[in-house]
Amino acid sequence: MLLSVILGCLAVQPVEAAELKKETAAAFDRYIGASEERIKSELHNGPFLFIDELPEARCVETYAQVREGQVLVKQVNMREEGHPFEVPHGLLHDWIGVLFIPNSSLAQTLAVIQDYDNHQNIYKPEVRHSKLLNRNGDNFKVSVQLYKKSLVTVVINADFDINYERFGTNRAVSRSYSTRLTEVQNAGQADEHELPVDDAHGYLWRLYSYWRFEEKDGGVYVQLESIGLSRAVPAIIGWLVNPLLSSIPRGILSSLLGATRAAVAKTGAKASLLFETESEPLGIAPGSRASGK
Repeated sequence: MLLSVILGCLAVQPVEAAELKKETAAAFDRYIGASEERIKSELHNGPFLFIDELPEARCVETYAQVREGQVLVKQVNMREEGHPFEVPHGLLHDWIGVLFIPNSSLAQTLAVIQDYDNHQNIYKPEVRHSKLLNRNGDNFKVSVQLYKKSLVTVVINADFDINYERFGTNRAVSRSYSTRLTEVQNAGQADEHELPVDDAHGYLWRLYSYWRFEEKDGGVYVQLESIGLSRAVPAIIGWLVNPLLSSIPRGILSSLLGATRAAVAKTGAKASLLFETESEPLGIAPGSRASGK
């Protein structure tokens, strides 16, 4: 998702090397620290979903819209000491979205999300390959290959550490941290190779994701906040890029959440069909004791 947004912004400038600088990485780490303090407070004190922080009348109306199938997406603008957060030589991407999956359970939804070997099918074509490397309880290590073709084609090999935590019987959260992002040169060709980590074109240096799941109202609400870091956009083309930053992510995040909903719904339909099939022998057939025989 973030890769699509960033390519839309960066493809308008020459493709050249962009090394991740120490001050850029440090600023991103501060932003993540502040974001996780906010998230920690929300998980323990509310709001659990960003809808919950709306005024009461607006909250009720918004919940109704989400249950009707709408996907809500907004940009998150964290501030540092009352001022816009500055990331020298870098660009932050922080967006959050929520949707509702009717007729589903928390367990069913988590089973789909945690099926990492199948993400290449759920989220294609942006995810070309996906593999679960290791699982230790609620901790996962996952490897994926991200793909996006715009004015340029970008392929990125990415490793993530993912942790899940339950909050009561009807809530769960996950945190996904990129541990390695490296661009792939000449993907699919005989001379395919990885470029140096943090020293390529700067399409995507960091990618962190925070999921929240809440089962209620006959289904599951799914919220995703995605925070990414890429190279900065030159001020001279800001007039062109800024509208992209305000419009592209909404559609892409909606598509990502929509693919999740479709995968969960498909799993639910298969489970329902399997249950009905397996239940047929339990029916009362002619000649059974219920018929007087």
